[in-house]
Amino acid sequence: MQIDWSHFTPWSSLAGGLLIGAGIALLVLLNGRVAGISGIVGGLLRPSPGEAGWRVAFLAGLVGAPLVWALFAPLPAAHVDASYPGLLAAGLLVGIGTRYGSGCTSGHGICGLSRGSPRSIAATLAFMATGFATVWLVRHVLQLGTP
Repeated sequence: MQIDWSHFTPWSSLAGGLLIGAGIALLVLLNGRVAGISGIVGGLLRPSPGEAGWRVAFLAGLVGAPLVWALFAPLPAAHVDASYPGLLAAGLLVGIGTRYGSGCTSGHGICGLSRGSPRSIAATLAFMATGFATVWLVRHVLQLGTP
């Protein structure tokens, strides 16, 4: 394994992790809610009284943060090595997985692990194992995409 030193960004990665941690901590402390994106979006599809405001604000922050960043620095180039049908299938499978797993990677992997939730530990291990197996199968067995 080789490290691509020109793209190694420990300080900006640390800053991003600290911002994510601060954001989820503030949401839990100020609102008593876990920052699971699938749950936040799902709550907007079937809104309860008084719930829509903070959910819309959270999602606006997710969308708005890159726009604010773009005011000060160029956004990194995005390159996706997948077809539209592949992306659609992946999105549908992730959506199904969040229903069966009772949450998504942000809810279980960030919020649940930080609370020491056994259910989140099991879910995150399952997410990661499935991701590893999928990449190995798609890239090395089926030889789709670039290795």
